[in-house]
Amino acid sequence: MSTHEPIADRDGTSAPPGAGPPSRSAVVSADETGETGETGEASEASDTGDTGDTVNAADVPDVPDVPDVPDDGAGPEAGWRLRDLAKLVAACVLILLLVNVFVAQPFVVPSGSMENTLRPGDRLVVNKLAYQFGGTVSRGDVVVFDGTDSFVPGGNESIGIGTELRKFGAALGLAPSDGSIFVKRVIGVGGDRVTYRAGDHELTVNGVPLAESDYLYPGDAPSGVGFDVQVPPGKLFVLGDHRSNSSDSRDHLGDPGGGYVPVSKVIGRAAWVIFPVGHWSSLDRPPGFAAIAAAAKGGGHGNQG
Repeated sequence: MSTHEPIADRDGTSAPPGAGPPSRSAVVSADETGETGETGEASEASDTGDTGDTVNAADVPDVPDVPDVPDDGAGPEAGWRLRDLAKLVAACVLILLLVNVFVAQPFVVPSGSMENTLRPGDRLVVNKLAYQFGGTVSRGDVVVFDGTDSFVPGGNESIGIGTELRKFGAALGLAPSDGSIFVKRVIGVGGDRVTYRAGDHELTVNGVPLAESDYLYPGDAPSGVGFDVQVPPGKLFVLGDHRSNSSDSRDHLGDPGGGYVPVSKVIGRAAWVIFPVGHWSSLDRPPGFAAIAAAAKGGGHGNQG
């Protein structure tokens, strides 16, 4: 009969039934440390081959179920859609800018100097290809041009973000220009002699009377002052259709540029009025200039149109 007594824990209580005698490693560890705590347990795990990594399923706390999140379009697919949209917008803006630079550009009419042909706030489309590929400026054309050094002095342009934004808005036809862009009608081209005597009913180009009733503002005389000018080669003599309300070549005859507009400063021919809807129109060359063009061809006056 065995007289072996159950091993007692350190607090004097009996070990659980069935517990065998301590292993040698546990006894040695207890003797060396004076405790039967974690060192002993680690040694027992070493003797039995248990690495201590095994976790019972009962020891893992329950994880609550995560409710499904509804697809609100904010996932990866939505991100791709936004990027595609951004690319499309960027491509449209790029195409618009290229068209504005090389083909056609909208402008806002800033004043009443061209009434009733053009009214303040009208949106024009300027054909930039009209004078390319051999085309030339003709008498009677309504042109948009840069008046720097002819109508306004150059070198005074401010620099800053406001200036750049204004230029961008003007390029898109959303804002008026910075004051250096003008729209007028071409009366004389290089080589022409344009004359008006105060009180006359018509001015003359190369001695040929010009009929202006198709576009001249009702009640206006051809000019309030007399003049007699010879247009230099490569230059233009331009007037507004509302002569009593237009600052044009007449007003700059004594300026450094002589009031003449260099052909190289012409941005393009004003081709259409596109806004407001009730003022839609094409800006065709008036028939009164046909007689002057025919006389110029026969007599050799003028080197353009």
